[in-house]
Amino acid sequence: MWRDADFRRLCAGQTASQLGEHASLVVLPLIAVLTLNTDAGRLGVLRAVEQAPILLLSLFAGAWVDRWRTRTVMVLADAGRATALGAAVVAGVLGVLGLPALLVVAFAVGALSVFFDVAYQASLVRLVRRDQLLRGNSALEGSRSAAQIGGPALGGTLVSLLSAPIAIASSALFFVLSFLSIRQIRRPEAIPQRAERPRRVRRRIQEGLRFVVGDPLLRAVGLASAAFQFSLATMMTVYLLFLPRVLHLPGTAVGLALAATGPGALLGSLLAGRLPNRFGYGVVLVTSAALGDGVMLCVPPLHGPAAVTVPVLVAVNFVFGAIGQLVDVTVMAVRQAVTPDDMQGRAAATITFVGMGLTPIGSLLGGFLAQRWGLRTGLLVTAAGMLLSPAVMALSPLARLGRTLPAPAVGSLCGSHRWEGE
Repeated sequence: MWRDADFRRLCAGQTASQLGEHASLVVLPLIAVLTLNTDAGRLGVLRAVEQAPILLLSLFAGAWVDRWRTRTVMVLADAGRATALGAAVVAGVLGVLGLPALLVVAFAVGALSVFFDVAYQASLVRLVRRDQLLRGNSALEGSRSAAQIGGPALGGTLVSLLSAPIAIASSALFFVLSFLSIRQIRRPEAIPQRAERPRRVRRRIQEGLRFVVGDPLLRAVGLASAAFQFSLATMMTVYLLFLPRVLHLPGTAVGLALAATGPGALLGSLLAGRLPNRFGYGVVLVTSAALGDGVMLCVPPLHGPAAVTVPVLVAVNFVFGAIGQLVDVTVMAVRQAVTPDDMQGRAAATITFVGMGLTPIGSLLGGFLAQRWGLRTGLLVTAAGMLLSPAVMALSPLARLGRTLPAPAVGSLCGSHRWEGE
């Protein structure tokens, strides 16, 4: 059992960090669209630059995190993100905050977020027993849901009503709060013992790749994640333009619509603690992914005033957030359960690399489709593309998972699973 005080600090730090991250994910693109009048192509470039570190740094981050305390990594990442956004605030005050500055800040925040996210995913395994993973993940993801409620709404409101420097400063403040909370964690981590002569980073990365590729469940998780994240990146580039320019919504309404994923995600994290054990992990994953991704097809046909479109957008994003969170928590529990302790960081980083490595290309493609076909048609096509992920799950070993989690592979890195309860 984890120490209650330290677990609360981890939850609080994770919540604050996610609040800052979700606020910045809305603030930076909206500043580009509403303040700098950025077109679809340049918005795609901005989002691609923000996501490029996932492709460039994920594998290195996994090899690094497996040899260090996750608390140290998360604290340094928070400090770095607060500093990068603080520099953007100074640039805004001086009147030099243009698209080039936003690109630099977006890349820096994205790079440090890679390290924070990999360390966060590995931290829980070092604090709790494996039979507590689903409950622990549900609690942590519930705290992240609280951040998703306030982050987008706060970012959209600040960009709409106040200046760009103040909007950016709000995100920096939450990273400072996360730094202060995680820094107070006192529990010693059970990090894997280091060899006297550390292996090269390249070899450790290769071991992580071989482990994920050789494991049928982790390979399926990576492929399904890649399909989802690529489609989501493509759709979100069009979506962030569709709301203000086709539906003519102000920044506050955009933030409100996006914030609806937060309470939905809170519900999803609660459901994740119950549904897989009742209906089976495979059934929950495939059914939920199809429902959650398919609901986005309700957005492209929307017409009319904000009094009509905003409630529909809130409902759609609520369902998307709830089902998406259910899938995320369930997949994370599966990944953590089948992965040995000394591979947690590398497995998380490899799946992040495989799953999100194509997101920069997706963002660029979204901008291209918006310019080529128009925002409404582009959104319809990209929303339909999100159904590829549940299709991958349905054809994979994930669909055959039962009500108990598999145990870590025994023997070689690519060995067969030993299933609990057999």
